[in-house]
Amino acid sequence: MAPKDNSAAGGSDSRFFTTQKKGEMHELRLELHSTDRNTKVDAVKKVIASMTVGKDVSGLFTDVLNCVQTGNIELKKLVYLYLINYAKTQPELTLLAVNTFVKDANDPNPLIRALAVRTMGCIRVDRITEYLCEPLSRALRDEDPYVRKTAAVCVAKLYDIAPELVQERGFIETLHDLISDSNPSVVANGVAALSEISETSGRDVMKITASVLQKLLAALNECTEWGQVFILDSLAKYTPAEAREAEGIIERVTPRLQHANSAVVMSAVKVILSYMDVMGGSNSTPGGAHAESLRALTRKLAPPLVTLLNSEPEIQYVALRNINLIVQKRPSILENEIKVFFCKYNDPIYVKMEKLEIIIKLVSERNIDQVLLELKEYATEVDVDFVRKSVSAIGRCAVKLERAAERCIGVLLELIQTKVNYVVQESVIVIKDIFRRYPNRYESIIATLCDNLDTLDEPQAKASMIWIIGEYAERIDNADELLDTFLETFEEEDPAVQLQLLTATVKCFLKNPEETQDMVQRVLDLATEESDNPDLRDRGFIYWRLLSTDPEAAKLVVLGDKPVIEDDTFRLEPNLLNVLVGQIATLSSIYHKPPEAFVVRAKRSTGEDDDLGLGDVGEEIEEGDEEEEYEDENDVDGGGSGGMDLLDMGGLAVTDNAAPPANGSGMDDLFGAAPAAAVVEPEARMSKVCAPEKSGGIELWAGFRQVGGAVKLELDVRNVSSNVPVANLAIQLNKNAFGLSPAAQQVVCNPPIPMGGSGKHSVELTSNPSMMVQVPAGQPASPQIQVAIKNMTTGLVFYFAANFALEALFSTDGALERAAFIESWKSIDDKKELYGAVNELPAASTDIDQVAAKFKMHRIFLIARRPVPNAEGQEVAYFSMRTLTGMVFMAELTFKQGVNAAKVCLKTENIAYGVQAKVALETLLRSQ
Repeated sequence: MAPKDNSAAGGSDSRFFTTQKKGEMHELRLELHSTDRNTKVDAVKKVIASMTVGKDVSGLFTDVLNCVQTGNIELKKLVYLYLINYAKTQPELTLLAVNTFVKDANDPNPLIRALAVRTMGCIRVDRITEYLCEPLSRALRDEDPYVRKTAAVCVAKLYDIAPELVQERGFIETLHDLISDSNPSVVANGVAALSEISETSGRDVMKITASVLQKLLAALNECTEWGQVFILDSLAKYTPAEAREAEGIIERVTPRLQHANSAVVMSAVKVILSYMDVMGGSNSTPGGAHAESLRALTRKLAPPLVTLLNSEPEIQYVALRNINLIVQKRPSILENEIKVFFCKYNDPIYVKMEKLEIIIKLVSERNIDQVLLELKEYATEVDVDFVRKSVSAIGRCAVKLERAAERCIGVLLELIQTKVNYVVQESVIVIKDIFRRYPNRYESIIATLCDNLDTLDEPQAKASMIWIIGEYAERIDNADELLDTFLETFEEEDPAVQLQLLTATVKCFLKNPEETQDMVQRVLDLATEESDNPDLRDRGFIYWRLLSTDPEAAKLVVLGDKPVIEDDTFRLEPNLLNVLVGQIATLSSIYHKPPEAFVVRAKRSTGEDDDLGLGDVGEEIEEGDEEEEYEDENDVDGGGSGGMDLLDMGGLAVTDNAAPPANGSGMDDLFGAAPAAAVVEPEARMSKVCAPEKSGGIELWAGFRQVGGAVKLELDVRNVSSNVPVANLAIQLNKNAFGLSPAAQQVVCNPPIPMGGSGKHSVELTSNPSMMVQVPAGQPASPQIQVAIKNMTTGLVFYFAANFALEALFSTDGALERAAFIESWKSIDDKKELYGAVNELPAASTDIDQVAAKFKMHRIFLIARRPVPNAEGQEVAYFSMRTLTGMVFMAELTFKQGVNAAKVCLKTENIAYGVQAKVALETLLRSQ
């Protein structure tokens, strides 16, 4: 009996994915050349199946390509799918199919016309794009709407490959015409293409006018659900001129809240939230002239959001992440719906965790009792992480609601009585936060906590309990004994526990010195002599010297009043929150990060080596990019964690190393020879680093610069209120990321600086490998230089931190040869690139000639410049710089005529220092 022919049987294509026998390629080749149509279709299906599972079937390229000359749409689709996959590896052979593409683009069948245009757009081969323009131009004006909507998407794909071609052929203008199309699907695809081009180029090519707005709103009711998403997303980026216009648009958008597709619902919510700001009213309470309209909108937004929580768990999670943002922006929307966020027994853990976050944000004095009952129930669940989160939520409710704090503590005490290990430990952690929020109010429960000391085995729980013991040592009869139990395993404990134990022991000593002297001595010995943790060792030395020199001062420092902690329920910054609300229904709203934090767009390169087409120069400058945020000059927390003790001045006396001249200009040649001509060195950027109340009446300003090849720390010493004239200072630097230390440790003020006077002094810095702090892998080098200064007259020591200006380290041999620059640029991995945009530049910083002159003064050298092809008024300049320690940095700066902004791209093998080099460039650009 002959085998049954399954070639036409529905659902039988799975047979093509079965393991093939040896010699398969030869058989496939024969079948591809068969005259029988069904055999040929089956052969191509086998090829596609092999390609899908990862087999290399590129050897059959010409054989498959021969099958493209057919009138069978099914076969043509399969061949086109194969061509798209292998076009990059076989670009020359792909050109053989061009005539077929062009011919199919004129086929009487609109499905084939659209298929040809779509396939040509998907084949990312430059030489194919040359032939795509004419068929695409015809397709955009095709009589069939299916062809027009396919062509609209193809324009966006072409722009990604060849943006200049799209602009030359006027395709963007044609997309604008499509927005007026009679077919809503064409309108939606036109909007989608323009939105994609806007994202790629960084320019607003959508340009929604009053007439365009009406056409979009008209198409909204008729196009497909995904077309509605595109249109709604575009509307969300539009800013209405007045509240009345915003109200009118919202009225047209509101019906989308009832849509079955959750994506449409979330996009509609995004539009309405964006426009509610235009209508007036605060984030939490509607107000203003449109108060009644805002209240009505608030009522309308709640039901669709609640409905989303009846979907599949994955959709629930996405909805909850978005709702998390919405309740931070406008809590009133869901303030009466807290019950819908109560967890169900069969909710996945990731859904439960998100629901807890929203419960905390919506909890109020009206519903706290209901919430506490629910959270108490959760604390008896079997999932440990969920139980911990629930216990933590009870503590956060207490921190948020002062009147409910006592009830929350009562629930926590009940949970502690369960003696469940992880419940007790999490309870101790949150009770510490409650104590910090409401000091001297709920200390009566400390005895209960102490009874459960033996159950604590996690670092955070131990650290919290130790903090409580140290903070309230005077109320705990056996506080020293309790601390002593932890000291037995001090060396094995986590660093966080060790630090808390050190501080708690010192607190205990200051409150009860007679009984704890031996214990504090033991702890200080362990911290300073046995530990290799620099943070612990430094804190130990500080406590030791405070206790040995001035116990009263130690009490003020260690036992001083502490600021109460704040409620962090709504913890996103308002500006970031507004950005994220504008990104609702995108990945940003799930990650709670702006797009630029996790999306890196691919660069386009012109490929012309001699034109230095090396960077992302084809894109317009994005005028709205956020500026880089830098650490505050006085923020010492982020400095290097070197182990050097800044207090140890090495026994300096006034007769130590001679200091440099007090007011020396630093212009003398280091080797004794007179310079050939005077060199104008840039001034240091000075900033206030030490206030007079911290340094015995002396105010300090500091900055860094390079003079004659030597790095200088410039000091401006101002005697604000010290009766003792400032005559001699000793200076020391902590270990830092640049390995800098003073060449001479003494600064002589000649003449001495009386009260009301000031004096400027330069301290030469040298590079010392032993002063270098190892930068953690994957982390940027800290710019901070921590400095200790001792007033040798009064004996007072004070500290400050200043951010180092990396341009002070650039050397005069930083100009690379053009060929070496190109080779180095290409050899550096893309992961070692940094990008940024600098806005609101002074006029001089938008002219490349003036920028190059300014940079040259700081030893940053112009290598080449060129206009950006097909981007009128846009120019790129390339610079190089080298530090005295041998690090090389290369930069690409993009400027646009008439725009007071620049884009910065920096490459370096020393990526840990790349951020500081980029900061140096951006700071110099902003300077006058």
